[in-house]
Amino acid sequence: MTGLLIQGLINGLILGAIYGLIGVGLNVVFGVLRVVNFAHGEFLVLGAYFAFYLMEYAGINPLVALPLAFAAFFLAGYLLYFVLIPRLSKADDPEISSLLLMFGVSIMLGALMLLAFDADARSLPYEIEPVFLKFGPVLIPTVRLLALAIALAIIAALTVFLYRTQLGRALRAIIMNRDAVRIVGINVERLSAVAFGLGVGLAAASGVLVAMVFPAFSPFMGNDYTLIGFIVIVLGGLGHPVGALVGALLFGVTEQVSVVFFSPSIATICGFALMVATIFIRPSGLFGRQALR
Repeated sequence: MTGLLIQGLINGLILGAIYGLIGVGLNVVFGVLRVVNFAHGEFLVLGAYFAFYLMEYAGINPLVALPLAFAAFFLAGYLLYFVLIPRLSKADDPEISSLLLMFGVSIMLGALMLLAFDADARSLPYEIEPVFLKFGPVLIPTVRLLALAIALAIIAALTVFLYRTQLGRALRAIIMNRDAVRIVGINVERLSAVAFGLGVGLAAASGVLVAMVFPAFSPFMGNDYTLIGFIVIVLGGLGHPVGALVGALLFGVTEQVSVVFFSPSIATICGFALMVATIFIRPSGLFGRQALR
């Protein structure tokens, strides 16, 4: 039982770090734009397919494909912002309109992936030597530990960007008070496009890690990861990368440790129970807005 508990704890930390990276991208978009990006999971799956086809046809290592996916999808998200989002300000209810718009984008991307890639699941066969590392009675796939390190490194880099650069501070200021930032003459539209591109790029990078860690991916997985992203936001608080990471780690560990004692369906309920308890005890999340200052 002790070995199973340790295994569940380590798996929870690894999955939690990946969940944190998923949540961070969604967090930035929602915090800056107040847009509920229901298509976040679809962008994640597209990132997985991006890495798959680079490896399949060009022989490009997933570790090289990851920054390429981030750069390509950042640019796509930056441009897509100007196509989709500014028009919402003319709507009678911009928030409801944005919700419906991104829900439509989610459905459209899912259908396009189904047409382009079929319904068959794909896998990204990537292994490094040694394939497993042994810690006492626990065997951990090396690629999972690598994914953990990459996810933590990306979240750390994003934290430095948001707190140590002028552009990052401006994005945090928009999260706290968008109107005040506009009054002082900062180009809010340009910053919003950067935030949307950043969110889409992080989703694609998360997709590469998901493809490396999990045995298969398909066009139907997007909604599951979007839901995980929203859970991370609720647990960690709005706009804070470290908060997203802590919330995701709590969710991942709760879910994986619960599997040791209960069935997978009960373990999922335990994860959602943690989210509901957090809403009751601390509605702003573990870190909340005060951590942005």
